[in-house]
Amino acid sequence: MRKLKALLASAVLASMAVGGIATGQEGEAAAPPITEFPREQTLIINNPEQPATNPPMFNMWVAGNGAAWSNGLHQLALDTLWFIDPDAGLDGALYNQLAAGPWEYNEDFTEMTVRLREGILWSDGEEFTADDVVFTVETQMATPGMVWSAPFSENVESVEAVDDYTVHFTLKQPNSRFHALFSVRWNAAWIMPEHIFSEVEDVTAFDFNPPVSLGPYTLHSFDPNGYWYIWEKREDWDKTAIAQWGEPGPQYVIYRSIPSTDNRLIEMVNGNLDMIHDLTPEGMFSLVQQSETSRGWFPGFPYAHPDPTLPMVIFNHQNEMFQDKRVRWALALMLDARAISMASYRGAATLSAIAIPPTGTHPRDYHGPLQDWLIDYELDTGSRTIKPYDPTIGLQVADMVRPQFGDEVPTDEEAIRTAFGYGWWKQDIEAANELLEAAGFTKQGNQWMTPDGQPFAFTLNTFTEGVINRMGTIIAQQWSQQGIQVTAEADPQIYASSLPLGNYAAATAWSIETWGGDPDLSFFLDSWHSDYLAEPGERQTARNWQRWQDPRLDEIIEEVRQTEFTDPRNLELGHEFVKLMVDEMPIIPVMSFNVFSAYDTRYWTGFPTAEENPYANIVTNWANSKYILTQLKPTQQQ
Repeated sequence: MRKLKALLASAVLASMAVGGIATGQEGEAAAPPITEFPREQTLIINNPEQPATNPPMFNMWVAGNGAAWSNGLHQLALDTLWFIDPDAGLDGALYNQLAAGPWEYNEDFTEMTVRLREGILWSDGEEFTADDVVFTVETQMATPGMVWSAPFSENVESVEAVDDYTVHFTLKQPNSRFHALFSVRWNAAWIMPEHIFSEVEDVTAFDFNPPVSLGPYTLHSFDPNGYWYIWEKREDWDKTAIAQWGEPGPQYVIYRSIPSTDNRLIEMVNGNLDMIHDLTPEGMFSLVQQSETSRGWFPGFPYAHPDPTLPMVIFNHQNEMFQDKRVRWALALMLDARAISMASYRGAATLSAIAIPPTGTHPRDYHGPLQDWLIDYELDTGSRTIKPYDPTIGLQVADMVRPQFGDEVPTDEEAIRTAFGYGWWKQDIEAANELLEAAGFTKQGNQWMTPDGQPFAFTLNTFTEGVINRMGTIIAQQWSQQGIQVTAEADPQIYASSLPLGNYAAATAWSIETWGGDPDLSFFLDSWHSDYLAEPGERQTARNWQRWQDPRLDEIIEEVRQTEFTDPRNLELGHEFVKLMVDEMPIIPVMSFNVFSAYDTRYWTGFPTAEENPYANIVTNWANSKYILTQLKPTQQQ
């Protein structure tokens, strides 16, 4: 251990010797000037992005401008009306941020009124008012190419400032989720300073440098090569919306781009990082062994934070091979979830048999309450009726990793289900074979043949690296072992073109993203309506990459559209959606996208934890991370 730490220290010293400015050469950049700031007042955060391509650009309202999304700008300086945390929240997941209270719709959801907080100041002393909100919407509607131009233009008939603290929207059509455009999960429509941008001739060419802040921090300095940004707490932080949750602990916050996950580990071991966005599974296991003060979301194995996204097998339903649900179910029953967990995450996966990511409040709202229904669920194979669900899969994975990780693995059954998932579908090769035979497939030797006599074969597009690549590889292997010729293909364009254009047969990716901290499914579900289904070869509206349609799904979506966001009926509709997804198996849910975020308690305490206080997502580039800063207290260690 002493030798290892010496090597780590020498690596850091070597990088520091380059100086405080990035070299611009390929490889890791030099660290920011950390020693210039009191360490007990400074929080150092890993920015998971590559260095910004246009570091001095802070105008995030212009699409494709090269500005960074994870450098602290929208986390610390920008603000909007509401936040919905993917986890439990400080006092519930829904935050009234710049808004003084929840959205107010008329009866048919064609109008929305927002009442704003009073006394909120921009960092230059100008008061935040309704004029800023109106200007933000009208400017983007009038300026194609701005980030929220299209959704505002599609939805807004007019917007007006009723008075300094009241905004009224008239919508082009009923929309009970219009407020979602101003509701941050990762980001949302940030409010522009009217008094700044109204004086600009071309808002798309304006770099907004230095940015005028509506949040508790202002820009201190940044690396011209984009590797680091430093933010300083405003003296008048109490004139920002975050003040309702207390004073942010750090006086300074440094965001560092460190592309190498190995170097992130090195920097945390040496006390030069307090929060890491993501490590590999192996990197996380190594970190907790090397550093007594470092940990992940869970106190022990599996460490990682389950994000509100659901990695899955996505079938292209416009491909004839996957249009029979018996085929999709057969492919599901050929899989061994335990092996998938071990191959992708080395066992640190949070599995989900249903089409809801097992994160935030979802286990309480969906996975737990639906266990009895899943256990009793029956599937007709064409030869017999089976019960395909195994509620003990999560417990089995925990037992599999316990010999290696020992006491790090929880033993309490509820804690295991929270960390590893509840259950999954049994690997039942006999039932899978029966389903394929019932669908008209035949087996010649060890090769399944389609009803038209062709080999059952296809390519499975997957990520180029990481846990999803590993997941895709093992799934392709499991299918191939059962007589289906499946080749896993690393696809660098999987989200850019393959999924949107339907240029794939099946893929491991995700088409389900949720709020996480709220049971409402509108974050992804509306775009699954058949009205948005593209013809083969045409670009599909996000996020129905599977191009699946069902009149029962449309009915659920149409009722969601007419149901207020906080109405308990939304949870009932969510349960109806889950049951439909189980019956039809249009995609095969696998697990949440677990992120090996880490934090160090050497200098700061108060971070959210899975077991005691899961108030926020600890992934550092999400804008809700600002709430973490209000809970941090220095340890006073020098």
